[in-house]
Amino acid sequence: MEVIILAGGLGTRLRSDVKDVPKSMAPIAGKPFMWYLLKYLSKYDQISRVILSVGYLREVIFEWIDQVKGTFPFEFDYAVEEQPLGTGGAIKLALNKANDEHVFVLNGDTFFDVDLMELYTTHHTNKKNITMALKLMTRFERYGTVCIDNDAKAGTILSFNEKKYCEEGLINGGVYIINNDPHIFEGLGDKFSFETAVLEPQCYHHQLFGVVQDGYFIDIGIPEDFHKANQELPSLFV
Repeated sequence: MEVIILAGGLGTRLRSDVKDVPKSMAPIAGKPFMWYLLKYLSKYDQISRVILSVGYLREVIFEWIDQVKGTFPFEFDYAVEEQPLGTGGAIKLALNKANDEHVFVLNGDTFFDVDLMELYTTHHTNKKNITMALKLMTRFERYGTVCIDNDAKAGTILSFNEKKYCEEGLINGGVYIINNDPHIFEGLGDKFSFETAVLEPQCYHHQLFGVVQDGYFIDIGIPEDFHKANQELPSLFV
């Protein structure tokens, strides 16, 4: 099985704390954030290949992977953005490197302790184009919410709602399994948003499934949560 990690983020909102490295390489307790993602993937013997979608300051990632690749049980490859392509363009480019019929996709600035095998099984059972992991959050305004067609732990996604304060709701956890099918990107160019140009149309056509997961979740995109990750994330890998 193959995993794409979107590792080209600029980390603009983290510039006060993180300099001279892409966001996925932000230091968390002395190790790059990427290290924690790869250690998490190492739990799954089924994963044999990781494709890193890189752009901004990619040489930092190349050099680090060369140093540590022998400590991880999978092959590495790269999809290189010569210019920013957006999340959708980056995934489309990386899928050109993939061989499998179904491919996992992870955001390089989010850690979500998802049961990937449950996600994989659900994807095969429901036969949608994309299956995504959802996280139940309370008292938040940083994320938009997702509605599914029942109150259970999984269901077809019905709609995406704009960011606003919410006492409780499901959010997109940034972990997907996607069919390696060019028709999903039909009519799109090289640069586009995965969230608006792909997920929303797939939702409209009832080809998007959500699975609620209760594992640890952190998005390091803002300084507050970057510092929180430094305090919390290492304890998951003791």
